[in-house]
Amino acid sequence: MTSKMWVVKLGGSLTRSRQLRAWLAVLAGRRELVLVPGGGPFADQVRSAQQSLGFDDATAHHLALLAMEQYGRALCALHSGFAPATSLAEIRSLSAVGITPVWMPVPLVLADPDLPCSWDLTSDSLAAWLGGRLGAQALVLVKMAAVPPGPVDPEAMETLVRDAIVDPLLPGYARAGGLAVYLLADGEANALDGLLAGRPVAKRPRRSANQRA
Repeated sequence: MTSKMWVVKLGGSLTRSRQLRAWLAVLAGRRELVLVPGGGPFADQVRSAQQSLGFDDATAHHLALLAMEQYGRALCALHSGFAPATSLAEIRSLSAVGITPVWMPVPLVLADPDLPCSWDLTSDSLAAWLGGRLGAQALVLVKMAAVPPGPVDPEAMETLVRDAIVDPLLPGYARAGGLAVYLLADGEANALDGLLAGRPVAKRPRRSANQRA
């Protein structure tokens, strides 16, 4: 995969957003993007089931990956220009013909024994891990939470971890993959083109929000 590839992780909490379709319109049919779905309400059901049934974290990890796939397949059904991709080869093939690949993480993630089976490893870190595998240039995290737009420096990343906006493993995976990390909030779909073109996103005040998605 070329170094111009960007990974965009679309938070599962955007299932509640009026802007979801606007995001899909901006993301669809992009050669330079791979879309990583969050877990959203599907992952929330896994958390609830683990609490009530008491199954182990390895099982919860597998089910949470399936939750990402459920959200991803739902996104593919909502707008043309997307298709599910389970492997790096499928991602490359879809990108080459102008279809935005939507990553189905189960096969690749379960094949790597070094990835922890823990709720600390969310779709944020998995998006960064995938970016490293692809040799991507950057990761964009789209959040419902009130986040500061634009690039995330190391100090800001630690603040995001402390505020539970991103998971605690993200900084390490982003660093290992050599990825620049950017944040966009729910209503900033129209800023994505500028971000990909290297134009800065307009700054706005940051508000505290405990909402990882």
